[in-house]
Amino acid sequence: MNKQNSKYRWVVFASVLFAYFIIVSQRTAPGLISDQLMKDFNMTASMIGLLTSIQFLAYAGLQIPIGILSDRFGPNYFLIFGTLLNGVGTFIYSIAPNEYILLVARLLVGMGDAAIWVNLVLILSIWFKVNEFVGLLGLAGMTGSFGFLLATVPFSKWISDFGWRPPFLTTGVILCFIGILLYFILVKIPQRHAENELKAKVKAVKRRENTVVLLRRIFSNRQAWATFCCHFGAVGTYVGFIGSWAVPYGMHVFGMSRSGASQLIMVGLIGAIIGAPAGSWISGRLHSIKRPYIAFHVMICLSWTAFLLFSGKPPYFLLNILFFLIGFGNGASALTFAVVRQSFPMKEVGVVSGFANTGGFISAVLLPSIFGKVLDHYHAAPSSVGYHYGFIIPVIFTLVGFMGGLLIKEQRQEMRQTELGTN
Repeated sequence: MNKQNSKYRWVVFASVLFAYFIIVSQRTAPGLISDQLMKDFNMTASMIGLLTSIQFLAYAGLQIPIGILSDRFGPNYFLIFGTLLNGVGTFIYSIAPNEYILLVARLLVGMGDAAIWVNLVLILSIWFKVNEFVGLLGLAGMTGSFGFLLATVPFSKWISDFGWRPPFLTTGVILCFIGILLYFILVKIPQRHAENELKAKVKAVKRRENTVVLLRRIFSNRQAWATFCCHFGAVGTYVGFIGSWAVPYGMHVFGMSRSGASQLIMVGLIGAIIGAPAGSWISGRLHSIKRPYIAFHVMICLSWTAFLLFSGKPPYFLLNILFFLIGFGNGASALTFAVVRQSFPMKEVGVVSGFANTGGFISAVLLPSIFGKVLDHYHAAPSSVGYHYGFIIPVIFTLVGFMGGLLIKEQRQEMRQTELGTN
């Protein structure tokens, strides 16, 4: 079976994307029940922030190691194990008797999630031709946005009708089933061909530059840190907030129902779905990545600043606009990887992409926890007061992203065309 010409590759494509779709929904679904967890387990806002942070901390910490290991040993088993681990963590979360088991469950989910994106990209690169790969990778990114969308009104309605435990229990079982299914799709059926390609891949890795030397060079590279900071400001602020405090914010400050508050997240996700292709289109029209990306960072920073200017409670019509713009900026953060592709040789793109992605999720780790401490500090004041001061955090974080945009060293367009033409 020639993988890149086989019709079977579409079975692989559909299965890994479905797994990614469900897994991404579980990054932010717990944010829908933050207030219920505080009530059921008598938890503080700081503890809720820790629940979110520990998941993203595991994700961020494992990005580069997973990339290195997957290059060396192949992506199939890592994707399968990540899916199963995510399912087990979600299942444990649904039956947790106390906050400590909840923490362990979210840690497992974060570890499983860390193995998904890098290995999805590697699997698509094995099964699809270069001219197919770029477009399919865009579809994969859009699938992730739809996964986030699932964790808004649909999941919120499910929770409202049946309570929070059954939805998470069912999702955990589904993910475990998908993990088993992936074993047959990725390993058992094409096993002989996978083993042959794995041997070739291991031989190729042996000829690569020493990993320590490569990482040392990347960590001292200004352009790599620019992408790290860009992702820190554009991604972490959005993902960290919607994954923990967006729904409670809508409920406590605006008096919305859970479903109504989750619609704010949906507005942001619509912005993210539009932002990815729009950002790339604008960049292409301007023949520049740096200029539009700086503009997007300014837009995100001003949007968060608006929450401060209105003391944490902007008018409702403006609230929806702000969530859309922040989501749009998150979608446009795909330009981070355009910078990576433009600036580094192909043999380093994977590692640098992992490094940049780590920046976004470190931000997503820090924001919920710090935000929760601010809310705890102002717990005796009206809800809008705590959120007002909490919004200082994403403003500061997006300023880091703006500085990253300024640090980008734009490659000349003709150089970029030459590089793309040789890949």
